[in-house]
Amino acid sequence: MITLYDFGMAPSPRRARILLAEKGISHNTVIVDMMSNEQLGEAYRAINPQCTIPALRLAGGEVLTDNAAITAYLEAHAPEPALLGRTPLEKAEIAGWNARIEMEGLMAIAEALRNGSPMMKNRALPGPVDYAQIPELAQRGLARVHSFFDMLNAHLAGRDTIASSGFSIADITAVVTVDFARAVRVKAGEQHGHLLRWRAAMALRPSMAL
Repeated sequence: MITLYDFGMAPSPRRARILLAEKGISHNTVIVDMMSNEQLGEAYRAINPQCTIPALRLAGGEVLTDNAAITAYLEAHAPEPALLGRTPLEKAEIAGWNARIEMEGLMAIAEALRNGSPMMKNRALPGPVDYAQIPELAQRGLARVHSFFDMLNAHLAGRDTIASSGFSIADITAVVTVDFARAVRVKAGEQHGHLLRWRAAMALRPSMAL
């Protein structure tokens, strides 16, 4: 059986948990406590030298160390439901939106949190190397998060899902991103009616409770 190295409070492993649930794939779970920096310890470095979570150990012992690899593997391993699209155009649209949500949303939140939180001192970037915080980036990150919420709300006008073809990995990434924004005290308001409607609909999927 495959094993997911997980931490409940972090957005990246949550993406992997939701994906595994949507695919109906059973797995073992090992919790790596990021609050105590367990991901930087020698035991976890032996599993994932990048010191990031999630990691997915396959039945054969191979280890996938990022969401891109995990998503690609699980889609190929369990093609149904298809979450990366079926046709070339669907695949392109989903890939484009997933990348945009990561860059404009998830990375913006991380920029604000890692450069602004006292708990993240010298941990401005994930991984094995310590990087000093840059306070100006925290402010820029917050501005980017607000712009992201406005953009996503406008995109969801008249839509039930991020991509035209239906529920996809882009919706998973967007749900995790919107929820994670609370870490920097940003959430959808009354001006984000389309986003709130979409998020309420996503909440009906059992996987979103993970």
